[in-house]
Amino acid sequence: MKLYNYFRSSASFRVRIALEVKGLPYDYLPVHLVKAEHLAPGYADRVGDTLVPALQTDDGHLLTQSMAIIEYLDETHREPALLPGDALARARVRALAQMVACEIHPLNNLRVLKYLKHQLQVEDAAKDAWYRHWVRKGLEAFERQLGLLDGERQAAGLAPSRLCWGDMPTLADCCLVPQIFNGRRFHVDMDGLPRTMAAFDACMALPAFQRAQPSACPDHEA
Repeated sequence: MKLYNYFRSSASFRVRIALEVKGLPYDYLPVHLVKAEHLAPGYADRVGDTLVPALQTDDGHLLTQSMAIIEYLDETHREPALLPGDALARARVRALAQMVACEIHPLNNLRVLKYLKHQLQVEDAAKDAWYRHWVRKGLEAFERQLGLLDGERQAAGLAPSRLCWGDMPTLADCCLVPQIFNGRRFHVDMDGLPRTMAAFDACMALPAFQRAQPSACPDHEA
């Protein structure tokens, strides 16, 4: 497999985590977003949304959108599973993942920040305040949801989650960890999020997450 990605892209980071958790080998093909390499004809002609990541499968198909790619990997390489076995638990994990991928990330990805700065002429301080506000609000909601889910697990006789759901990495962890990395880059306040940060720390103690992090990428920039 070949993964077209950018070391700082949180969506790319999600897929790298999934690949590492499953122990799947892949070729790392960097696409530098700041240098607009995603808009070059060689890439844009093959990827309709001109975004990263994109995954070329072993049989030559090109897949886009991180959530779809991860679910494809989970369906074609079932162990270790990134989605639980029963329908209710899968819905819980998907909801946590979507709180990041659909609620937090779209407001704060690179193209939105560039539009705020260049088209709307927003000052850097105001742009960064925008970022920190929406990430913090989203993580506060994520924290509340983790608390509700732990209460649900306790009522069902299950142990509290060590990661986002249970003790094994799931789709939710693939989404949360990159968002925390990006949030820290912009100095988002992470205080008062004990469950969220405990899940993050537990993930980052795992070798798969360490191998997937931006500083481990061949295109990493200081």
